[in-house]
Amino acid sequence: MSLLVVLLSLGAACCLGLGFVLQQAAARTAPPGDFLSPRLLLDLMRVPSWLAGIGLMICGMVLGALALGQGEVSVVEPLMATNLLFAMGLSRWLTGQRLGRQGWGGLWLLAGGVALFLLAGRPSGGEAVTEPLRRWLVIGLVAGLSLLLTAFARHPRAPATPALLGLAGGLLYGLQDALTRVCTLRLSEGGWGALFTSWEPYALVVMGVTSLIMVQSAFEAGPLRVSLPPLTAAQPLAGIVCGIGFLGDQVRTDAAALAWQAVGLAAIVTGIVLLGRHPAMPAGKNGTGHGSTAADAVRLDGGHESG
Repeated sequence: MSLLVVLLSLGAACCLGLGFVLQQAAARTAPPGDFLSPRLLLDLMRVPSWLAGIGLMICGMVLGALALGQGEVSVVEPLMATNLLFAMGLSRWLTGQRLGRQGWGGLWLLAGGVALFLLAGRPSGGEAVTEPLRRWLVIGLVAGLSLLLTAFARHPRAPATPALLGLAGGLLYGLQDALTRVCTLRLSEGGWGALFTSWEPYALVVMGVTSLIMVQSAFEAGPLRVSLPPLTAAQPLAGIVCGIGFLGDQVRTDAAALAWQAVGLAAIVTGIVLLGRHPAMPAGKNGTGHGSTAADAVRLDGGHESG
C-alpha cells in the first residue's frame, strides 16, 4: 500500500463528502414529481449548489480512478469511506454543532476501523478471475440487490425510502469502482483500442447515470442523516466483495486475521451510522431538528426555497 494510493483515496473521499452535502441541499428543493426520474437531473442542473456538488463529485471520481489504477479495490474502498468525515466537517461548520460524544465516537470508530481492516487484512493484488460465470455472478448479485432495493423504494414519502435508495446507490458505486479498476487495467495493458472494444466503459456510463438518479432521489426524499450512512457503508462493502470476487484482490484468511477484519468492518459501519445521524448533518426539507436552518438552506441553495 503506497502513500500515493492513500493520498489519492483520501483526496477522493474529501471531494465526495463535500459534494454530497451540496447535492443534498439542492436535491431537497426538487419537485416531488421528479422522484426516480431523469427529469430530476435536468431540474437540478439549474441549481448552482448542485452543480458545485457534482463538480466536486467528478473530482472525487477522477482521484478515485487514479487511486484504483495504482492500488487494489480492497485498499481504496475503506479509505474512500472516510468521505463522511469530510461531509461532517462541512455540516458542522454550517450548523455550528459540537461533535460531542457521538461525533467523536463515530470519528474514531470510522478511522480506527479503516486502519484495523487494512492492517489485519493486508490487501494485496493477485490474478484477476478469468472465469466468466464467477464474474457475472458477483456483478449480478450486487446489481440485482441494488435494483431490488430500488423496487422497494418506489414511494418517496415512505420513511425507509431514503435509506433504501442510499443503500442501492452505494452498492452501484462500489460496483462502479470495481469496473473502473477493470478499465484502468485494460487501458494499461491494451491501450485505448482494448478499452473501447470492451463492455465495461459503456456499463460504467449506464450505471453512473442510474446511480446518480438513485442517490439524488434519496437526497430529495429525506434527510442526509438517513440516506448518507447506508450509501457510505454499502460502497466499500460492495467494492471489497467485487475486488475479492473477480479482481483477484487477496486478504489474509487465517482465523485471527479474519476476526480482526470483521471487527474493522463492523467499526467502519458503526462509525458511519453514528456520524451520519449526528445533529450536525442536514435534516432535509421536512426536518425540524438541530441539523438544518433556513440560513443554511439559503447559504447552500443559492436562494432557492425548500419545497
